[in-house]
Amino acid sequence: MHMADALLSPVVGASMWAATAATIAVCSSKVKRELDDRKVPLMGVLGAFIFAAQMINFTIPGTGSSGHLGGGLLLAVLLGPWAALVVLASVLTVQALFFADGGLLALGCNVFNLGFFPCFVAYPLIYRRLVGERPTQARLMGASVLAAVLGLELGALGVVLQTTLSGVAELPFKAFALMMLPIHLGIGMVEGVVTAMVIAFVWRVRPEILDTRLVDASSPVRSWRRVLVALSLVALVTGGALSWMASENPDGLEWAIQKVTAEQELEAPAGGTHETLARVQEKTALLPDYSLRQNEEPASRFAPQAGTSLAGVVGGLLTMGVALVVGILLKRRSGRKA
Repeated sequence: MHMADALLSPVVGASMWAATAATIAVCSSKVKRELDDRKVPLMGVLGAFIFAAQMINFTIPGTGSSGHLGGGLLLAVLLGPWAALVVLASVLTVQALFFADGGLLALGCNVFNLGFFPCFVAYPLIYRRLVGERPTQARLMGASVLAAVLGLELGALGVVLQTTLSGVAELPFKAFALMMLPIHLGIGMVEGVVTAMVIAFVWRVRPEILDTRLVDASSPVRSWRRVLVALSLVALVTGGALSWMASENPDGLEWAIQKVTAEQELEAPAGGTHETLARVQEKTALLPDYSLRQNEEPASRFAPQAGTSLAGVVGGLLTMGVALVVGILLKRRSGRKA
């Protein structure tokens, strides 16, 4: 559900940039004061994990479409909503700048749609209330699926509204919404199951990582190394190898656009802001579309998936570094003020 610049007008794009920047500023302030210092390494590892997970598009049976993990809900459960949005913004920024996944004008929209709704609507209103203070496997699964679906549905509706307000693409609100909302229902259900599986693992191994309401206050403080190592290994394997198996079907947003317009790809308006940002992104994208550039294709002795593997490993490391540095800087500033 990464929006391209071709869907947005400069006014709507800039407005969403401003709204998202303000939200991130508030989140950063909260992270300084409230985040457990031990969760700073977890920010980096989870950033790499979400980056890798988003590389794997899974097929939605019977639709010809595919989807991928958004990650906002999982981050909110493990880090809290404030740090979650900061980490997801790191992931989406790395994707846009270095892999040309999502437009630069659309970056504010993408952070808001994929981050704000799961972190500040679905997580507190659905997930926490359903899980309660005594989580069970059934509660974790049910809460994760319902919250993931709500977060993605609201994000999909956000895409439709932002596109309609922009008036750049010929996508009527009703027709676009009728395609976007149902397809993201299926994607949200898969995301909910994956989210529940990861949360269940953390709950069994180190429950104190989860919201403090879910654990006994007398629980001993233990190392989180096992969780950090496990998630790091999963991120490495997912980005470096499992990403080869990603579905080739268009994702939910691309599929919806094709159904409404019969076009595989929308063209951005020529000149102006769109063209300027496209040139910037062309220069910053090291591995556009998670592959080697056309003039850098590997020789026949290399596997054709070399570019994808390289993108998965490099992107994971970049995202881990960005999220980790942001977390360290925020906590250091908090310590100095204290």
